[in-house]
Amino acid sequence: MEQEVKHDQEDLRFYMVIGDEEAELTYSYTDENDMDFDHTFVPESARGQGIAHKLVRCGLDYARENNCKAIASCPAVEVFVKRNPEYNDIMLWP
Repeated sequence: MEQEVKHDQEDLRFYMVIGDEEAELTYSYTDENDMDFDHTFVPESARGQGIAHKLVRCGLDYARENNCKAIASCPAVEVFVKRNPEYNDIMLWP
């Protein structure tokens, strides 16, 4: 069964319910248009299934759709962008 990524704008996170656990990608705003993706977590039982990449893709797509720039403070986000250069146009690198 395909899990759905949900966006909790109040808690600043994208998440998926996996059984009785949650995988998440958290972010903060550094200013009005910059989203800093700072942490990814996937429960151990669900690792290796592409869940982190799915969360990151949704987060970056949201940033693009809302004319935001993205910062990859989380190593998982950085790896994803290096493997998917189509997101380079919205990235802010240190």
